[in-house]
Parts: sequence; structure tokens; C-alpha cells
Amino acid sequence: MSSNSKDTKPRVYKVALRGEALMDHPRWNKGMGFTAKEREDFGLTGRLPHMINTIDDQCQRAFDQLSMHESDLRKNDFMQSMRSQNWVLYYALMHRHLKELMPIIYTPTEADAIAQYSHLFRRSEGLYLSFPDQENMEIDFLEQVAGRDIDLIVCSDGEAILGIGDQGVGISTAKASVYTIIGAIDPSKTLPVALDVGTNNEDLLKDPLYVGWREKRVRGEAYDKFIDRFVQLVRKHKPHSLLHFEDFGVTNAQTILERYRDQHAVFNDDVQGTGAVTLAALSAAIGVTKSKLADQRIIIFGAGSAGLGIAHQLRDAIIAESVDAGEEISREDANKRFWLVDRFGLVNDALQNAGKVRVGTEEFVRAENWVGEVHTNEHGSVSLLDVVKHVHPTVLIGTSTSPGTFTEEVVRTMSEHVERPIIFPLSNPSRLVEVQPQKAFEWSSGKALLATGSPFADIKTEKGKYVIAECNNALIYPGMGLGAILSAGKSLTDRMIIAGAQRLAQLAPCFNTHDPSDALLPDFGDSPAVNFEVGVAVCERALEDGVAGNGWEEWYEGDKTLKKGWKEEVRKRAQERAWMPVYGEYIYDENGEK
Repeated sequence: MSSNSKDTKPRVYKVALRGEALMDHPRWNKGMGFTAKEREDFGLTGRLPHMINTIDDQCQRAFDQLSMHESDLRKNDFMQSMRSQNWVLYYALMHRHLKELMPIIYTPTEADAIAQYSHLFRRSEGLYLSFPDQENMEIDFLEQVAGRDIDLIVCSDGEAILGIGDQGVGISTAKASVYTIIGAIDPSKTLPVALDVGTNNEDLLKDPLYVGWREKRVRGEAYDKFIDRFVQLVRKHKPHSLLHFEDFGVTNAQTILERYRDQHAVFNDDVQGTGAVTLAALSAAIGVTKSKLADQRIIIFGAGSAGLGIAHQLRDAIIAESVDAGEEISREDANKRFWLVDRFGLVNDALQNAGKVRVGTEEFVRAENWVGEVHTNEHGSVSLLDVVKHVHPTVLIGTSTSPGTFTEEVVRTMSEHVERPIIFPLSNPSRLVEVQPQKAFEWSSGKALLATGSPFADIKTEKGKYVIAECNNALIYPGMGLGAILSAGKSLTDRMIIAGAQRLAQLAPCFNTHDPSDALLPDFGDSPAVNFEVGVAVCERALEDGVAGNGWEEWYEGDKTLKKGWKEEVRKRAQERAWMPVYGEYIYDENGEK
């Protein structure tokens, strides 16, 4: 049901469904939008009132109905019901009210809906693969994908849902929907997958209405084999799709990513998306300070999936920039730009020996005697404040979900030694933020460059206002997905991700003005256009690096030299692939699509 935004005529479809079957199919249903001829041809005349509505009419009616619901959870329920009935209307409404409705269908409200998943169970969507039924996995998979052109598969094992932890079985429809809303990925070419490996949530295990496999989570070799069986099916049957991993526990998230990233185009938003959008915001901030990424001293407070993802992404960007500049900073030297502080304090030798550092932080472990005369407790723990006092960081990033931990003393101490402290309290929702941006602004005497993980109001200043950038992953991951799908490569490389982050930084208001009062990232309301540009940049990098796949061979000549006009071709293909929520024209054909 693809449509180019430049199309002047609706796309024509040959459809084999009629009557109730047509109206029950969310891909094809138009509701009151069916034309008079379509109503006659498809047996709908007596099934609908006389009036024919435009998509604008339908959006107005739907928004009025939505507004009748007082709670965000009920609004979420209304939106999910609409999506299960009429895709075009659902996405058209989202386009018209993006900033208002995104928190309703995605975080934070979607987390509440997931927490009540078994008690709010709606029409079944996507693919459910359960551990005890894994012998039938290929049959179940093929039932869903056979004959379908699948661009995107979003899968989750539900262990680490934002803010609420282990929720067992659930389906990643919201994430897939964001790819369509913001990245213009055709919803008929997406597949959400629930990987049900049990749950350690005691409330769910005791809940008689829980819809998942009521057993403790599978771990170790059995878990790895289950995941591998699924990934190999994707590689076998849909080799050019993007496989998106969502809400996996910190250890599994990193392990799975490393295991498969060279075998297939895989992406983990909790790790790579968070890292990429943070890199973009930091790149914009560095543009204001007129420094280099390699010059930064970076403290990351919170070493879970997000914190580690940010550390890895920034580290890789430091290395890539150094290579491009002919300096070639080693991985070991790049790691020395980072100080990770977790729940037991600075990640160092003493904590590692005591078994108090997370898997994945090994490269960033500091020597116990990393600096002289630092107070430690009996476990060798060094506090955030002491690290700030001795490191004099230029960048302070929070991913701890520990509210208020960037104290006045921490911020003032940092500001004493840095002209423009870069402070990113990224934990969300907003109640979990490490510091309120207003306070960070005041404690830094208005010098701080700020970005947050949740939306915050602008700060009023004597000269006008200071705009707080929202470090929202949705500013970049749908574009990453678009670029990966467009390039049709076998992997989504680090350089492709960095290219997307650099393009996002270039679109930030402060990038060209160098005004510290301007936002470090584009406004979320511009995210569809922003992600289109990110997708183009990601695909361009794939072609430049020679990792683009099926369909791009004709654009190379000689030793991987690209032909003239290749960039125009990338943009053209991106525009042609973009799915827009507009109704097509239907012609009945018993051999048509269903």
C-alpha cells in the first residue's frame, strides 16, 4: 500500500476481498472513505451509511472520539483499536497530531498498557513464538511470512520493558508502528514477534489471566538455542529484512547484538538507538564548544543497556573520526576517555574483583589506584562526586533511573572546571531524571548545554529562552531502519550508524547558529522529515563503504567506484519506498491481493 508523497493520483490496487471480509481487514478497510463505485463493486452499498467521507473528515471524527477519553491508557486502547480496524486512518491521525499522540501510543503510556497486557488483551497481532512450542517454530513463522515481502521484523522477549522491567510475553506492535509513522515503512511489510521464554515476574506467574507461558525465564544454553533458531529462520527466509531487537535484558541485549551483527542486518534500539541519538546531541554540543569528540572526558552514570550502548557508540565514533583524520586512536586509548559509574560507584578493579560490575563493562574498568587520594569504602567504591572532582569531565550523561543524583554539588563542581559543561540526564520517564534541567541550568550559572530523555519545557532566560533538546530515540532509529532496508545489505555497520547520527546533528537548530540557547536536536514534530534524511545518509554510507546489497550492483563501476548520480538515486529510491497514509483506488479482482 505504498505511496509516494509526490504522487498526484492514488495508487491502484487489485483486491480479492469483498463485503465484510474487506471491511474487517485493517490494510484495506476505508470505513466511510469507500467511494460510491467501490461500494457498488465490493458489495458495500448496504453496509455503510450514505455519506462518503474524506480522510480529513475521518481524522476529525476519530480525534473527537479520542478526546472523550480522560485517561491516557484509555486513549491508548482507542488508538490500538483503530489500528486493528483501519491502518490508513490510524497513521493519518498520528501524522496530524504527532507530538500529542506519540506519548499515548508509545512511551510512557504504552508501558502501562504492557503492564496490563493480559487484562487488556486485544485482537491478536503479530507472531507469538513460545519456548515449549519451538519444534513448530518454522511452520509458525512461515504461516506468517510466506508470500509476504517483509522489510522489518521487531522482536522482544519482554525482560526489560522501560520503567517496569520483566513483563513476560508481549508484542512489539508499538515499535513497529513508530517505524511506519516516522520512518514511512510500509506496515504490511512489518512483523512484530513475541519470543516467550517465560517470566520471573511473580505477579504474572500468579495471575490466572496471564496469557504467556507460566514458567520461570529460560536462561543459558537453552535460551541461546531458542534465539538462534529464530534468527536463523529470519536469515533463511527473509535475508534482506532488518531484525530489530527490543526490550531484552542488559546481558542478553549486548550478547545477541555482538553474536549476529556480522551475519544479518540487526539493530537494538536500547543499545544502538540510544547511543546514536546521544552521539548526535553530543556532536551538536561539541559544535557549540568548538572542540572535538576525542577531546572529551565523559562520565556515564548508569551502566545498563543504555549506558553501555552510549559508551560503545561514542567510543566507536571517536575511533572512526580519528581514522578519517589520519590519527587512528586505538580502541584502548578511546576507552580511556570514559568513566562509568554504576550503582556501586566507579567501575574499577576492586569492584570487578568483588563481582560487582556488569557484564559488558570490562573494557572500561579503571585501575583501583586510578588517581591518588580518592575516598573509597570497604568495597573500593568511588562516588560520582569524587569522580567529577578528579576527572573534571566535559560531559556528564545519566542513564541510571536514579532521580536527583546529579546534585547541586556535582553540577557546580563540574562547572568550575569547564566553560560549557555538557549535561545529559537521559533517564525517563521524567520522574526518574538525574537532574531537573532548570536546576542544572541554574547551578551551572546558565553555562550548561542540556539534553534530556523526556520532554521538558523551555527555560526562560533574561535574553529569551533556552530550548531543552529531547534525546528521543525516535528521532533516529526509524531512519536507521529505513537506511538499512534501502541499502539491502547484510549488516547495519557502525559507520552506517555514525553517518546517521552525524546527519541528525547537522539538522539540529544549534548546528548552524552555534547559539547555546538553541536546541541540540531537531524538534520531535519534525521527526518524519528528519528520519528521512537520516535514512538517506545511512544508505549513502553503505554504498560508499561497499556494503550495500541486492539491487545496487549496477551503480558500481571498476573497483567499487560509484557512478555519477548515485546520491540522487538513493534519494529517489527512498522517496519511492516511503509509505504514506492515503487511500488507494480499489479494483475488484478475484486473483488480486488479500
